[in-house]
Amino acid sequence: MQARIYQGRESPPVKADITVVIDVIRAFTVSHYAFMKGIRRIFLVESVKQAFQVKKQHPEYLLAGEVDALKIEGFDLDNSPYYIQQKDLEGKVLVQKTTNGVRATLNNLSSEHVFVTGFTNARKTAEFIRERIFRCNGATINIIASHPCGDDDLACAKYVKSILEDSASISEEEVISRIQQSHVAEKFFDKDKKDFKREDIYCCTQELNTDFVMKVNKTGRIPVIERVNAC
Repeated sequence: MQARIYQGRESPPVKADITVVIDVIRAFTVSHYAFMKGIRRIFLVESVKQAFQVKKQHPEYLLAGEVDALKIEGFDLDNSPYYIQQKDLEGKVLVQKTTNGVRATLNNLSSEHVFVTGFTNARKTAEFIRERIFRCNGATINIIASHPCGDDDLACAKYVKSILEDSASISEEEVISRIQQSHVAEKFFDKDKKDFKREDIYCCTQELNTDFVMKVNKTGRIPVIERVNAC
């Protein structure tokens, strides 16, 4: 077994059997909360234009995401886990477009198994892979910290790797501290930046004991995150 960490949105030079794409602040934290609130599946699109094309074909779908961390005009939802946990999304379908997490996922679909996570579902995801998939002899895994320079994603990537390897090389407390102190989180604590709420960082640093992981289904025209039972 071999686990490697890469940082950034691009596909790494070495392919793997399994890929885990991490976006803590905030894309895949939003995805996790959305599934908890009843979303059935989440389509991943590469552009705002594609998102609106999907919406035109399926007006009942909800568009969520950001450009430069800000809500996209005409989208139903922004990229805030704090706000999304207040919505009733039972039975809905989400279309997600974000700068780092979604883009990194679309660039890393060559693996047989592709998972996405933030910190909230990192332990469950790592344990699921270790217990259900990673046992295979010779299995390799790429862990993608999707923000090109964000210590939040990098800390979470190291956390996932430590659980996969059962090494306890980084603690939950250290990961939370590094997320909170990362430069990506700074704007959420700046009172002059009204578009960002500190509650989002609180949501991003909760380790939630849910019974599912988020896996990407690549068989359709548009990749889709599906909720997979982890019990």
